Amino acid sequence: MTTVGSARSTGLVRHRLVVRGTVQGVGFRPFVHGLARGLALAGHVANHPDGVVVEVEGPPESVEVFRDRLGREAPPLAVVSSVTRSRLRVLGTGEFTIRPSASGTGRTLMPPDTALCPACLAELGDPRDRRYRHPFITCTHCGPRFTIVTGLPYDRPRTTMAGFPMCERCAGEYTDPADRRFHAQPIACPDCGPRLLLERDGGRCRGEDALAAARALLTGGGVLAVKGVGGYHLACDAGDEAAVRRLRAAKERGGKPFAVMAADLDTARALAPVGEAEARLLGGPRAPVVLLPRAPGFSPALPLADAVCPDSPGIGVMLPYSPVHRLLFGLPGDPPGPRVLVMTSGNRSGEPIVTDDATAALRLAGLADARLRHDRPIRVPCDDSVVRVRSDGSCLPLRRSRGYVPEPLTLPFEVPAVLAVGGDLKNVFCLAEGRSAWLSQHIGDLGELAVLTAFERALDHLTALTGVHPGLLAADRHPRYRSSAWARDHAAGRPLRLVQHHHAHIASALADAGLDGTTPVIGVAFDGTGYGDDGAVWGGELMLADYTGYRRLAHLAYVPLPGGDAAVRNPCRMALAHLWAAGLPWDPWLPCLTACAEDERRVLERQLERGVACVPTSSMGRLFDAVSSLLGVCHRATHEAQAAAALEARAMAAGDGRERPYAFAVATTGGDAPLTADPAPVLAAIVADLRRRTPVEVIAARFHRAVADLVVTVCTAVRERTGVGTVALTGGVFANALLEEDCQRALVAWGFTVVRHRLVPCGDGGLALGQALVAARSRRARRKE
Repeated sequence: MTTVGSARSTGLVRHRLVVRGTVQGVGFRPFVHGLARGLALAGHVANHPDGVVVEVEGPPESVEVFRDRLGREAPPLAVVSSVTRSRLRVLGTGEFTIRPSASGTGRTLMPPDTALCPACLAELGDPRDRRYRHPFITCTHCGPRFTIVTGLPYDRPRTTMAGFPMCERCAGEYTDPADRRFHAQPIACPDCGPRLLLERDGGRCRGEDALAAARALLTGGGVLAVKGVGGYHLACDAGDEAAVRRLRAAKERGGKPFAVMAADLDTARALAPVGEAEARLLGGPRAPVVLLPRAPGFSPALPLADAVCPDSPGIGVMLPYSPVHRLLFGLPGDPPGPRVLVMTSGNRSGEPIVTDDATAALRLAGLADARLRHDRPIRVPCDDSVVRVRSDGSCLPLRRSRGYVPEPLTLPFEVPAVLAVGGDLKNVFCLAEGRSAWLSQHIGDLGELAVLTAFERALDHLTALTGVHPGLLAADRHPRYRSSAWARDHAAGRPLRLVQHHHAHIASALADAGLDGTTPVIGVAFDGTGYGDDGAVWGGELMLADYTGYRRLAHLAYVPLPGGDAAVRNPCRMALAHLWAAGLPWDPWLPCLTACAEDERRVLERQLERGVACVPTSSMGRLFDAVSSLLGVCHRATHEAQAAAALEARAMAAGDGRERPYAFAVATTGGDAPLTADPAPVLAAIVADLRRRTPVEVIAARFHRAVADLVVTVCTAVRERTGVGTVALTGGVFANALLEEDCQRALVAWGFTVVRHRLVPCGDGGLALGQALVAARSRRARRKE
């Protein structure tokens, strides 16, 4: 056999291809192997820390066909971001092989954890298959990835499956390039894989007995802690009012909605309307929680307990995405059980989701009657993702986590290696370098030491997977944010850029839309809290912005925020503060007055009159809270956006009955001073409607329309002043489907181009992306100076 030659003497060429993207753990090497052999090409393929490296040799035309098909026909979970080529000497080797993975440093892209694929689902329910009822069935097209990987390249020794030696049959599948499980790192079977164990006060049981006992417990009204892919869930029968209320009380959940898991798509359709886009998401590989709207006139065929999602505009629904979840609902022949389960994060209020068994035994005691666990370790926690589908079929992530992380986002320009730490609520951090950014999974609210520890563990993990070693840090400008304090403490001589909160939101929307910032946009940033340049609490902002800077062009008129966070937790106080600022009397018949005790009202009145502990705020989120209480919808909030979400639910129930919307008073002090939008006329009109006994649903709908009209009015004034005709809608308030859709329709009707989030959350879960790009662009601008 000829071992050394040249293209000229043999008529062959040899190319080295480096394939980058999501190409490890997705069946890419067997795909390459089969493609090369089908074209009668020689060479080899191997995983490398920098991607997948292919050497391919053969006739020039066959090598070109190979390169073309490499990207077009990749496996379903693979994402090929680039293929670089270099020429090599022809070796004359006669076969194509798969080589062992190479070690070293570099960067490749890990796939996210992926829902059970149709092939594995069929095997799970097939009594003739050796993996029948196997709770850990997986292949190269599905199963855990991100939550089990411990290092790169992605091979079994660098996963939490390293402690499970494969049996002879699994090893045969693992090493057979023609098998669907070739180099599927989580591969296992009942003979060699992880084991299920159910623990309760009365003892423990394993395997099928554990599953049967778990299903019986759920059917009998019990609460079960279930170890899943990214951590523990707490589950109970979603139709059992007593069980749901007991779980809510034990978890100190307040009024925060629970997500539910439906046995199948038909069951989901019995809960709420499911359109084509929702069905694709529910049954797709990402398998997020999909927020299904409570459509007026829809009568659910399978009612939920009232305590599942009280006063919520939608129902968060997901389908079983792991084999353990699928088996919890039972296979044909199993005793019937609940068709819908509450499936909420396994943690106590304010703490991170529990992943390890020792912590579960300690922290989930008292929350669950039993624990269904397994012995496959979870490397990092990863909560379920939550999405909402718009009327045009596009998707808005409300929480981007399992199923999406660690997929990178493509940036509109190159950035240096940067870490942006995000905000304190719904914390997500961002690592970015070059034209790629990696958002972390949902970390949680940084109010507890355990959550900050989870932040650091997740940062170490994502740093190891991406190879990004930041030389630049970015954080929120708020002087008391824990995330910003962490960045200051860990800067270690690296530059730290502090980014204004709403500027970061707008930059996040720009990046989400792929805009490079060469042309500014009108950024409408509506949320609950953001530290303003004047020390006030901003949150109802319209800015002319790009990545390098911003100019505040309009905002809600300031009102006092009595007691700071105390007003956030008590919307009735916010309602009284807004009435006081508007010069409207505190009539005793108003719902927000009756919700406050007399001594509470007296203290609040003194605070407002004397300006004690009353920082000014322009927050649109706080205005929604105020109106919610003013209408008697929600007076005390136990979680973020509770009052606003309940108000949205009432407005949606009004249908089209939103004639005669209210109007804000928009004014300016002249010159370059920003416009101010005074809600006083809106509040006065609401009080008048209440006096006329107008239905609360109609008032709530009119208020939403008034806010949308305000956005159009101010954006039109800004366009006349600046010539800018692109509007970006961002900030947590735009998680409100009704408001976002109203703004979109009205702005488009007035000739604006509208930018909305599609890949990252509009709330603080997307904040870090904007921080990273603002910091990177400001650094480049300073260097040019």
